[in-house]
Amino acid sequence: MSGVVVVASFKLKPGRQEEGVELLRGVIEATHGELGCRLYALHQSLDDPTRLAIVERWDSREDLDAHFGQPHMAAIADAADLLEEPPQVWFTQPIPIGDPAKGAL
Repeated sequence: MSGVVVVASFKLKPGRQEEGVELLRGVIEATHGELGCRLYALHQSLDDPTRLAIVERWDSREDLDAHFGQPHMAAIADAADLLEEPPQVWFTQPIPIGDPAKGAL
């Protein structure tokens, strides 16, 4: 399996979870239609509801780079006032181990 997997973690200010999810809703829905997007899923921590993560899988780095230039990505910059701390983003590549269907995204 090739491609790029991205994990982005966001810590929202207390009480701003609904705003954060709604802001990301438009970004996510638009991203699902982008070339090379295989997975773009929002998750919320069970232990800390102010912690959100987006897990992404892209066919290539070029597709991911094109994603960052999309107009709907400007909404992410608008989210700065919702954040408790700067986002953390990891760009990774899969290392499949074990069952191919379960060992990598």
